[in-house]
Amino acid sequence: MTRHRLIVRRLGLRDYLPTWQAMREFTDRRGDDTPSELWIVEHPPVFTQGQAGKAEHLLAPGDIPVVQTDRGGQVTYHGPGQLVIYLLISLRDSGIGIRRLVRVMEQSIIDLLGSYGIQAQARADAPGVYVGGRKIASLGLRVRRGFTYHGLALNVSNDLEPFARINPCGHAGLEVTSTRLLGIDDDLGTLATGLVARLSAALGLVVRPG
Repeated sequence: MTRHRLIVRRLGLRDYLPTWQAMREFTDRRGDDTPSELWIVEHPPVFTQGQAGKAEHLLAPGDIPVVQTDRGGQVTYHGPGQLVIYLLISLRDSGIGIRRLVRVMEQSIIDLLGSYGIQAQARADAPGVYVGGRKIASLGLRVRRGFTYHGLALNVSNDLEPFARINPCGHAGLEVTSTRLLGIDDDLGTLATGLVARLSAALGLVVRPG
């Protein structure tokens, strides 16, 4: 029985475009018995625009490439030191809808930060997770045939300067922060392990070897 099995893949540093293409291909190929997967990855510097992304939110991208992608949301930044987790999830297996999945993602990050004594919140008007009004994690998903791809990005030790070149997630003047700036010493791998444990438990999926 594989329906509620979850495979976790740690991909390391990977370029955005081939990773996005691999997510699309996985989603197109998978069937009802294909186990869901979480992909843990870092990307070289890149700005990604969501389907409804508006050009005016790209203020001064400079030498950082901009990729128009097919997730929801506006523009965000990815770079080394940022924890990205892509959720290739069957909504049927997990028994939830997309809105509930977004809430699970937000709450898992909130709970992770809470375990370090950091109080974080979600916002109804702007998906993601915030600490003291500063954004620490962004979310963006696509659903196809009842399967999701794309996912979440948590700022850990990444350079935050590129966020000043955009209106993060379409919000002018939005400040950002990271776990390192909040005094959390654990590295990206440790935080990934804690976040995967919370996500899999909330989704009712059991991690198994790939």
